[in-house]
Amino acid sequence: MVDITHKNNTLRTAVAQASVKVGNTKTIEAILTKQIPKGDVFEMAKTAGLFAAKRTSDMIPDCHPLPIEFTSVEYVIENLLIHIKVTIKTLYKTGVEVEAMHAASVVAITMYDMLKPIDKNIEIENIKLLHKKGGKSSYKDSGIDIKAAVIVCSDSISAGHKEDRAGKAIINKLESCDVSVSEYTIIPDEFDQIQEKTKSLQKAGNQLIIFTGGTGLSPRDVTPEALAPLIEQRIPGVEEAIRSYGQNRMPYAMLSRSLAGVIGNTIVLALPGSTNGAKESMDAIFPAALHAFKILKGAQH
Repeated sequence: MVDITHKNNTLRTAVAQASVKVGNTKTIEAILTKQIPKGDVFEMAKTAGLFAAKRTSDMIPDCHPLPIEFTSVEYVIENLLIHIKVTIKTLYKTGVEVEAMHAASVVAITMYDMLKPIDKNIEIENIKLLHKKGGKSSYKDSGIDIKAAVIVCSDSISAGHKEDRAGKAIINKLESCDVSVSEYTIIPDEFDQIQEKTKSLQKAGNQLIIFTGGTGLSPRDVTPEALAPLIEQRIPGVEEAIRSYGQNRMPYAMLSRSLAGVIGNTIVLALPGSTNGAKESMDAIFPAALHAFKILKGAQH
C-alpha cells in the first residue's frame, strides 16, 4: 500500500454513482410496490452497500483500512433507469472515493441479483465518482505568489563539518507547494546573526522566512530566543500542529521549541534542525499554512 503516514487526518467526502437499467416499467412498479420475490430491493441493496463500504479494503488490495464515519445510499428513478448515489465520509489521512464506488457497485449488483428472476434485461452502467473533497488539493491555495527564504542555523554546517539536509528537505516541500525560494543560506546559530538576517530578509520583501536548527534545549540553541523579540504576533496554532504531528511519530518531539509568528507581512517559522524534524514539521503545516497569506492580505484592505 502507498505510504500515508506523513499525511494529516482531514474530513474527507466522496460521492459516487451507479445506474441500473431495467427492461420495462413493470419492473419499476414491482420494486416500488415491494412485489419482488427476493424481498425489498431498495432496502436489501442499501444494506449490501453499507457492508461493501466498510469492507472495501478486503476487496481492493491497495486500499487502506479506514474508519467509515458516514454512509448514505439514495435512489432516483428516471424512466427505466434507477440512479444510485452513495455518499461516504471519514476523518482520515486518505480519501474514500474507492469506498464510494465500491459501495455503489455492490448496490447495483445486488439489485441485479434480486431483479433477474423477473427481468432478463437488467443492465448496470455509469459507475463513476461524482465528487470528492478533503484531500491536499482542497486546502491548496492557488494564485499566491510568495517570496520565501530558507535559513539553516548550524555552527557545524556553516563551518563545513556537516552537510545540510534539513534545509534542502524544506525547499523540496516548498517547491511541491509551488512556492519559489529566493534565498537559501547557512549561518551559525548565533543570536545577533539570526536577528540581522531576519531583519534584512523581511526588509527585502520575503513573505516567508523559514529557519531550521537551533530549537533544541542546549544553551547553544538560540534561534527561538533570537526571533521572539522580533515577532509581532505569534501563531500558536502552527506551533501546536507541528508539535502534535511530531509527537505522534517521535516521543522526543515534545522537546523541540518550534516557533511561528508574523513580522509585518512576513511569516517567520523556526523548525527543528534534524532532517526528519524539518521534513515532518513541513508536512504538518503545508500546504494549509499558505492560507495565512490570504488572511494577511485581507487584513490590509
